[in-house]
Order: sequence, then C-alpha cells, then structure tokens
Amino acid sequence: MQYTTLGRTGLTVSVAGLGCGGFSRLGLGTGQSEQHAIGIVRQALDLGVTLIDTAAAYGTEEVVGAALQGIDRDRVVVCTKASKPPGEAAFSAAKVVESLDASLRRLRLDHVDVFQIHAVPPAAYDHVRDTVVPALLRQRDAGKFRFLGITETAPNDPEQVMLNRAAREDMWDTAMVAFHLMDQVARTQVFPHTMARGIGTLMMFAVRAIFARPAQLAATMKELAAAGQVPAWLADSDDPLGFLVHPAGASSVIDAAYRYVRHEPGADVVLFGTGDPAHLRTNIASILKPPLPQADLARLQSLFSHLRGVGLEAPPSRAR
Repeated sequence: MQYTTLGRTGLTVSVAGLGCGGFSRLGLGTGQSEQHAIGIVRQALDLGVTLIDTAAAYGTEEVVGAALQGIDRDRVVVCTKASKPPGEAAFSAAKVVESLDASLRRLRLDHVDVFQIHAVPPAAYDHVRDTVVPALLRQRDAGKFRFLGITETAPNDPEQVMLNRAAREDMWDTAMVAFHLMDQVARTQVFPHTMARGIGTLMMFAVRAIFARPAQLAATMKELAAAGQVPAWLADSDDPLGFLVHPAGASSVIDAAYRYVRHEPGADVVLFGTGDPAHLRTNIASILKPPLPQADLARLQSLFSHLRGVGLEAPPSRAR
C-alpha cells in the first residue's frame, strides 16, 4: 500500500480508500449478507487500506462498526456523513447533530476522524456554512469528531459550483470530489483551491457505472457523438476507450480509470466500492500502479475536458 497525508489534517492515510456506499454498499446492495460485508472491510484492512468512508444514508455504518471491533482505533481513519433528511426543505443543524450521534452509536465509536455534511447543493451552501457549521464545530470541540468535511451532489452540480465556493473558505478540512477521465471539471474548478488551502480530497466517481459497464459506455459515446460533443469515431466502436489498453498503458478501462484519478495533482485518496473480494484486490492494485502514459493523458484531455455531467448517475435509492 502507498500512503499520503490528507491535506492539512496531518492524517496519514492509504491512497486507496474503501467507500461503503455507491452501487455495491460492501455487497449489501447486491444481496450479500452482513457477514460478507464485514469480511470485505476486514480484507481491505489486511491489504493496507486505512481510510473507510461511510454515511448514515448508506446503511453500512453498523457493518463498519462490527468490522472494526478488535482493531486498533489509531490504525483506521473513519469518515462518515450526515445528509439532509428526505423531503425536508433544508439542512437542520439539530438533525445533523442527531445524525452524528446516531452514527457514533452505529459505528460503536466515541469519535470519528472526519465528519462530512453530505451532498450539499449550491443553493444550500450559505445556510450550511452559516447555520450548520457553527453547531458542528461545537460538537468537534466536544470530541465527537476531529475534522470537518463537505461533499458535493455531483449529478446535480456538474460545474461544481458548490465546491468551488467551499474550497475558497477555511472551515473545511476535507472535500469529497467527483472526478473521472470523462469528467475533468475539478481540475480547474476545485483542485487549485483545495491545494492552496490544504483541504484534503476524497475522490469519488473514479469508475462508477459508466466504465464498469461496456454497453453503457458505448451507448454514452454514441449519444455524445450524435450531439457533436465527441468525435464520431468514438461512436463506431463497442470499445471506445480501448486506445487506453496497450502494453505500455492500462490493462483495462477500469484500470485506466483508477490510475487517471489517483495521479491527478490535487487528488489525495481514491475511493473505491466493492462487494467482491477479487475486485477488492484488483481495484487496489490499479490505484497503486504508475500514472498512465503522458500521450494517453493528453488524448483524454483533448477528447473530454469540455464535457459536463457525463457518468455521474446516482446509485439507486435505498430503503431506510
């Protein structure tokens, strides 16, 4: 495993972070048992992963808490999140604090390392900053968490307007950022500001469905080509990103996708989600590989840097 420092937090973390939400939810999203999910967490720890990212909304905090029993607390950086309650018009400071307390109970911890306000849209940012953050900082001072983070609602904010604002302010220790090889907006909108302020970044959407499902990728390319957004030749192949796979390059499109995000200046931790032990190992192996060849990186920037909102679909809603 390779390790890095998570921005100004000073936390030493693995560059590969286990994401406990997304489509897989440690396997719970595909019908696996809680014991199976616990096993995924423990296997990740055995492979050197030291950062685990969950959330109240994911339904995986109990599993993470069970998996961490008997593990040295200083060995793991635990991140969780509070969301706006479904159907409510705004984030509530009181309910975010209640969510924090409930997360600690489910995780069986007296504190988390990073507590994040989850999926903040641009229109809610001022309220979150001015009303929710002061209440949370009191909880931080009481010892319930160490560092404060914010995450974006990428499918609904393709220009990353919210993070562009948040990354210019000093109260955020971490930011969760959407970035992948066909969604490069953060390179100009977010990373210059997070790097300038020492805000640690947790990278999401590195693969998502679009790169894991060849048929979806091919269909998306056809739609983009028909709209004049990418060259027509990309629509003529069932493997439009196959040019990335060659002896000096990536071993697969998924391999390329993880390596692309991992080595972007400004990216600290690449989050990956899985419920499959074999995928756990191959995902980590890809994140640990060297950068893609410079010619491939240049080609990806030329082809896709202008795109907005591609491959940012949200996972299915979860029953609570």
